[in-house]
Amino acid sequence: MAAGRGLVLAKVAVHGAAMAPLAVLGWHAWQVGSGADLDALGAEPVAAIEHELGLWALRLLLATLAITPLRQLLQQPVLIRFRRMLGLYAFAYASLHFAAYLVLDLRGWWTQVLSEIVERPYITVGFAAWLLLVPLALTSTRGWMRRLGRGWGRLHRLVHVIAVLAVLHFWWVVKSDVREPLLYAAILAALLAWRLAWRRRHRPSPSRANASTRAEQQQ
Repeated sequence: MAAGRGLVLAKVAVHGAAMAPLAVLGWHAWQVGSGADLDALGAEPVAAIEHELGLWALRLLLATLAITPLRQLLQQPVLIRFRRMLGLYAFAYASLHFAAYLVLDLRGWWTQVLSEIVERPYITVGFAAWLLLVPLALTSTRGWMRRLGRGWGRLHRLVHVIAVLAVLHFWWVVKSDVREPLLYAAILAALLAWRLAWRRRHRPSPSRANASTRAEQQQ
């Protein structure tokens, strides 16, 4: 009973932490829009909104990838229950980031969208990352896990490609001072290296795999 209550409280805390940046950004946008504080978003409000939404999408994406290593390192299977939540929040922030670009940056010039995606590499990789996130978000339910079977795991391994594209997108957007993108690239590299090392370490030997296959055939 206490464990269940603790899990609920933990989920509430994660929801609150994930929504807090959006609430703060919304408050600053209201201050600018109402004239209460025209400097709340800095000298370039549109760029600030896009940057914050995209940055939190990347952070939440990396947090999603960190769940499995943390679960393995701390031996806490319960952590897996937070992976879907964080992944959906990452998709939500990425979608808002893309929507802000379309509405605030392009200002309704939808005919420019395709040319922007094709002609600007940083937009190309960013759009590709968001596009690949769509099927992952749509198939994140238990129902889709049952329908897709083993294919679900293969599909959701695309998150590694998405994370690489997201870091690359951030790197190309920044252009000059790449210290922050470099930090996220290092975090991503560490997470991917952990996964690779874990798989190699726990890969069953051929003899054990053959023994397991023979045992299954005898049953």
